Amino acid sequence: MKKKILSSIWVMGVLILAVFCLSACDRELDVEQSYPFTVETMPVQKDIVKGQTAEIRCTLKREGNFADTRYTIRYFQPDGKGTLRMDNGTAFRPNDRYPLTKEVFRLYYTSASTDRQTIDVYVEDNFGQTVKLSFNFKNEKNEDTPKVIEKVPIRQ
Repeated sequence: MKKKILSSIWVMGVLILAVFCLSACDRELDVEQSYPFTVETMPVQKDIVKGQTAEIRCTLKREGNFADTRYTIRYFQPDGKGTLRMDNGTAFRPNDRYPLTKEVFRLYYTSASTDRQTIDVYVEDNFGQTVKLSFNFKNEKNEDTPKVIEKVPIRQ
């Protein structure tokens, strides 16, 4: 009788454990699709004159890789005038989205203004994550007159 009670308790314990373990399982696989990312750039020149082109070297850094992730790029220019194009020759129109197919790419900004210029570049994925990069350029004036760096008194 004692063996029968211990056997029943043991069977009940195993069944309770099985029910507990199986109820915690979910039949759907938990696959992460959206991974954080950043866009790193090399240092960019700060001064630019009208007609001059500045190169912006960019690298898309992802924390994970999901095969169906798609990236787009767009820009907006709140100050000044100029054009932005991709290294493949695509000329961007402000606020239009363009597919970003490479992780290492270059942008070329050509100044069309003598004023201070700002461009905001947005890289977005198809899961709604956005990275914003801002670039500020000031007009470098070419002057033919030499600049006085320091006045040193001359003793006679």
